[in-house]
Parts: sequence; structure tokens; C-alpha cells
Amino acid sequence: MKEIYIVLTHTGTTLSNIVKYYTKEKYSHVSIGLDKDLKELYSFGRLNPYNPYRAGFVREELHGGTFARFKNTIGAVYSFEVTEEQYSKIKLMIEKIKLNKENYKFNIIGLFLVSLKKKYKRKDTFYCAEFVKYILETSLNKEGTLPEIIKPMDIIELDNMKLVYEGLLSKYSYRYELNFFSYTI
Repeated sequence: MKEIYIVLTHTGTTLSNIVKYYTKEKYSHVSIGLDKDLKELYSFGRLNPYNPYRAGFVREELHGGTFARFKNTIGAVYSFEVTEEQYSKIKLMIEKIKLNKENYKFNIIGLFLVSLKKKYKRKDTFYCAEFVKYILETSLNKEGTLPEIIKPMDIIELDNMKLVYEGLLSKYSYRYELNFFSYTI
């Protein structure tokens, strides 16, 4: 078995505050990670941390890019187990998008229509939650499991999600901690 990571964040930018206002939820962005250290973390978001108007497929960094620019980004990291075959499918789907990223666009219209509970979808366009939903539902054969009009926090409704961290994203460090108890007689 392998683990996949879902990372929910809120940077405090104008757009993230608008998303948070309409969704009424703590987090406004979602990414998918392929490793426990989140070195392979992907989503649809800002292409340049200083330019909110250019967005698309991005490989995100915990200590670089947008998250480094917005140092007070809060986040929640969830893990869940997948089979080796499912993990390979997820990785392959992400690689295909990465290789053709210039063909993919940010679905800004779809993002704003979420507040009106309307869906707008064009070929090869995603906002963050649509991207993660597409990757998970397709690779895990769970089409229709998540809401059609998806918000970032809807992703953690999938079965077997386990919260592994919540707090400042810059403080995230994945480590298995063993609790040892000593008893005095």
C-alpha cells in the first residue's frame, strides 16, 4: 500500500478570502501530494507568487513559491492509503498533465460560479478542487463520489482520510511519533 496526501490551505490572499467567504469553510485551496514530505505537491493555482492573474497547473513547494510568500498560510494535511496500482495511475495522470501543462487553463469562471452553485466546465480547465477531484475519482474509480460542484474541503469526505497535521504550513514536518510511557513502581 502507498499513501497519497491531500493538503488544504488558506493563504489569506484576496482571492482565498473571497473563496473562504462564499464557502464558509476554513480552507480555500486544495493540493494533492505524492510523498510524505510533500516535495511532489500539485494543484491549479498561481503560476507566479507575485502575480494573481496568471494561474494554471503548478507544482507547489512548502517552503517556496506562493506558500513562502504568504508565510502565515495555515493548512491541514490528510493522508489516505491507495494500492500500488492506484498510486501509479495517480502519478501517471499528474505526469501527463505536467508534460502538457501549457494546454491546461485555470477555470476562473467555474471557481466564481461555485458561489452561485452552478457548474461551468470546459475541456482542460480546472480550479484546484476540480483538479484534485478529477485525479482521485478517475484513478480510484470513484466517479460521482464527490459533489459535482466541488469545494476544496469536500475532498476530505472520501473514505479513510486521516488528519496528520494542522497548523502553519511552514511548520509541517511528517514524522511518525511513538509515544512511550514510563511507569514508576
